[in-house]
Amino acid sequence: MSRRSSRSRQPRQLARRLIQLYGGLVLYGASSALLVRSGLGLEPWNVLHQGVAEHTGLSMGVVLTVTGAAVLLLWIPLRQRPGLGTVSNVLVIGAAMDASLGVVPDAHGWTPRIAMMVAGIVLNGAATGLYIAARFGPGPRDGLMTGLNRRTGLSVRLVRTAVEITVVVTGFALGGTVGVGTLLYAVAIGPLTQVFLRVFAVPAAPSGGTVVAAGTPRRAILRR
Repeated sequence: MSRRSSRSRQPRQLARRLIQLYGGLVLYGASSALLVRSGLGLEPWNVLHQGVAEHTGLSMGVVLTVTGAAVLLLWIPLRQRPGLGTVSNVLVIGAAMDASLGVVPDAHGWTPRIAMMVAGIVLNGAATGLYIAARFGPGPRDGLMTGLNRRTGLSVRLVRTAVEITVVVTGFALGGTVGVGTLLYAVAIGPLTQVFLRVFAVPAAPSGGTVVAAGTPRRAILRR
């Protein structure tokens, strides 16, 4: 491929990555809202966010944003470097979640609730694949996992499991919803993300192109 054609591809590739990043983050917030409305259990961190929201009167999206910013501060001693995707994760997902909760009603009856739960989990996997494949850096919670892995020498699996058990137990004690959706999410999100990472994979930038936080934090997301 000529140098000229490589340069011409770079703006298109950057545009695709940005669309994937922000489309994935918005979809993540919307899919989390579906899990909330199903009433059958939330993702581990959202169990905590819901519990805190119950006690503070803040919306779940605001709690998610504040928690993400607080977790990002923990990157400082871990010497993690945020990327565009990291900051966008903090700002976009909570807003998208609150907007979705404002228009999606609670599900009534087992069939709608199960359908909403399954849709939420599958769309969450698609959203995760979209924004990770964009290669703009990990979310604050994912970067916390990889940072602890690097600093402690413990496996990502062990670090993630310990952190998520802690947030689920804390969130449940505060009134967050734990149920079959929480268990199904834990089992399904890794395989779903692997599938969608392949579907939405963006080719690496040509040599000499501009790369912005191109690392893909797969170990922080996937359960292998």
